[in-house]
Order: sequence, then structure tokens, then C-alpha cells
Amino acid sequence: MKHSAPRGRRLKRLACLGAATVVAGLLAAPSSGAAQAAPADPGTPPGVDEVASTPNLNQVAYLPKTGPFATSTNSDWAFQGNYAFGGNYNGFAVYDITNPKAPVVATQVLCPGSQNDISVYGNLLFLGTDSQRTNDSCDNSASSNATPGDRWEGIKVFDISDPVTPRYLKSVKTTCGSHTQTLVPGKAGDNSVYLYVSSYNLAATDQPNCALPHDKISIVRVPRADPQAASVVATPVLFPDGGYPGGSQGQSATTGCHDITAYPEKDIAAGACMGDGVLFDISVRSAPKVITTVRDTENFAFWHSATFNNNATKVVFTDELGGGGAATCNPEIGPERGADAIYDIVGRGNNRKLEFRSYFKIPRTNTDTENCVAHNGSLIPVPGRDIMVQAWYQGGISVWDFTDSSNPKELAYWERGPISATQFVSGGSWSAYWYNGFIYSNDIAKGVDVLELKDIRTNAARRAHTDEFNAQSQDNYRNW
Repeated sequence: MKHSAPRGRRLKRLACLGAATVVAGLLAAPSSGAAQAAPADPGTPPGVDEVASTPNLNQVAYLPKTGPFATSTNSDWAFQGNYAFGGNYNGFAVYDITNPKAPVVATQVLCPGSQNDISVYGNLLFLGTDSQRTNDSCDNSASSNATPGDRWEGIKVFDISDPVTPRYLKSVKTTCGSHTQTLVPGKAGDNSVYLYVSSYNLAATDQPNCALPHDKISIVRVPRADPQAASVVATPVLFPDGGYPGGSQGQSATTGCHDITAYPEKDIAAGACMGDGVLFDISVRSAPKVITTVRDTENFAFWHSATFNNNATKVVFTDELGGGGAATCNPEIGPERGADAIYDIVGRGNNRKLEFRSYFKIPRTNTDTENCVAHNGSLIPVPGRDIMVQAWYQGGISVWDFTDSSNPKELAYWERGPISATQFVSGGSWSAYWYNGFIYSNDIAKGVDVLELKDIRTNAARRAHTDEFNAQSQDNYRNW
């Protein structure tokens, strides 16, 4: 679910005009816990490093990037017990979050390779590499198209039996690398973990390790009893007709998938596949089958990620207009591009369809120096409601309710002002996820933010607790 920096080209950055709200200082005011309406576009944008927020969403901790990660991009999250595992283009960090209001860096693992997408399961951690490297070790460097010899990209497997001393076990090379990977546990009697590896090619020509047409995913099977036997067991072609060919207004062609979110208990998955939104049957873990696809050729530029509601009757797809490197939260772009799209799942079995209901986009205008677009989020476990928290890069963090698919509403937000007031600088929240009562944000440029939501509409979520969390492998939170 993650940053879509294109292979071989940069998308044009879009200009932006601004007007939003300012709450000066580094922390928002404390909340009474009462329901608060999130103002739509409350005035002047916050200044550099100032914070704007609704009173019900407060920052309770902040850790700046340090060591080998200080000048490298932060990426995605996974959680287990009292530890948060944060990806970074130089490796991953392990944070002790025993006290969420005082997190500490437990260890850092230097292992370069964008974008280091991360998942955890039991004693195993999986790290995705989507850049050509000189070898599969953690002592590697970038390998350009002009460099002769072997090039490696794919999945690395670590043992995290002791979370503060991860041990590298195994690599699995995958076609076109691993931009994201989706963890799917094996079914009864199969003590394996499956990784649906998504990757894509935005270049006009073939590239080493990523020949066109690239209309498939790679499926890696990892036997839990023998993780060093991990291997690619299938490379299903999802788009035998080639998928969406792309549009004249910058809409991406389908040459792979960017991200897949699985709901293993329901035997379904939703794929955000560049030009196509996809619903899969994953009852056979190594052979996902396309149930239906959907396209939005008017407003969606790049299908980026997906989130089910807890009942698996809806999917929220995100559009990463501009590849995460443009200012798109402005009146020129409007409320329907670079947004979320809410689809209801209707019908049964192989006759299920995705029916569009509405768009949601943060109702604030960012400045022309800030990248802002829909990005990674997760459900907040409120029984009977469909509520999620979501990162919007420098647009900040939004909590919104889509219980009424046709009328989504923002409940809370928190955002930090631009990195620069005079020039475009990329940054902001890459991923914002709910984990055991707190919201954790991995900021591309700044570090880790921990937020606390105090609102009567979401207080029931405080009773939910899970021992492991991967946003792309959704659990039924009624089991928590």
C-alpha cells in the first residue's frame, strides 16, 4: 500500500493554491472526549512545523528519525505485541511501544532497498525490495540498468523470535521485485504463510527483471516449520486481456498490481491494480481467481490500495494521483480526484460485483509545497460502524466514517504544516494505522507520530485488542 514512485519516470507535479486551518504549536489542545465536528476548510494553512487538528485527535508522542534512517524515506508499518516494525528505504526499525506515549527505538536493521514494505507473522518478518540491487544480502547497493551482472529484487525473510535482534534467514527473488506484499495465512492443515507479491512497470519499455507485459503477481509460499524453504509457487496472470490500456488524461495502464488487501477469514481479497480495481476469491491460497473488476476512467489515475469494511460488504479504494509526489489537495484538482472511492459489494459468490457509491477526500486545501493524496490507512474497530484512519502524506491524518457508503463524513484530523513554505519538499504521513487504542503514523521525512483519538463515536474501539496487525491482511475485529 505505499509510495508509487514510478519506475523510469517522474509524474508532473501539480500546482496548488491554499487555505486551511492553523493551530500554532506542536501539540493540539486536549480533548474532552465529546463528539467533535471536523471543520471543512477552516482557514489559513498551518505554517512550517505547526500543527492543525480537531480537539478530539491529539499527538501524544513523537520520535524523530535517527541513525542510518535519518535521511532516508520512512514507509509502512506492521505490529506485534509490544513492538512496532517501521519500514525505511534503508531497512527497518523496531520500536518498543509498551508505553505508546513514550515509544523507544529498540533496534535498527540496516538493509537498503526501496521501499522495504513490511509484514509480520509469528516469528517471521517479511521485507519487500522493489529496486534492483547488486545482491540479496543486506550489504548491497543499487544496480542500474547499465550495470552488468546479476540484479536482485524480491522478498527477504527474517526471524524475529527475539524482536530486538532480527536474524536474516532467506531471500526469494520475484519478477519485477516486491513493491508491496500481502500476507495470507494458509488454511486449516496448511501450516504455511503465503505472500501475494505486487509489482508493476510504469516505464515505456522493458526493464531488467520486469519485462512487459507484466499482468501478473508472484505468490511466495513460506513453510512456517522451514522458512528457508520459501519459494515462488505461482505467478498467476490476472489480466489475460492486458487490463486497462490507460487514458489520455494521465490514467495509468494496468501492468501489474500496486497493492492487494486480503480478508482471509472471508476468502476474498481486493486488488488495486493501477488501472483496475479487482475483487478476488482466495479460497485456494495459491490460485486467486478474479471475481470482478471495475474501472473509473474519469477520476482515478492510479488504483493504489484497498480496505474492506469489517463485514466485507464494502471496499474503499484509493487513487494515488501524482504518485504521491504532487500537490493535489486543492480546488484545481477538486474533491473527486486523488481521493477514496467507496464501493459496495453486491451479489453472492462468483456473481459478486462492485458498485460505486461515493468519493471521500479530506476537506482541506494544502499549499503548493506539499504532496497530498489518499494513502495508507486501516479500520478503527468500532462495532456497527465503518470508520477508518488514513494517511494523506502532508495532508496529515484523517479519521472518517463511511457507514453510509453514499455519505462519508470526516470525524477528526491532525496535520503538520509544510516542510518548506517556499519550495516543494516531499514528506508527510505514509501510513497511519490504529493499533490497540492508539494511531501510529510513519512520517516520510520526520519520524514517528503517536496520536490518541478521544471521541464518543469511537470509544468502543478501546476495548478491542489484537496481538498482531498487518493492514493488508484484515482480521475480523469482532474476534479481537
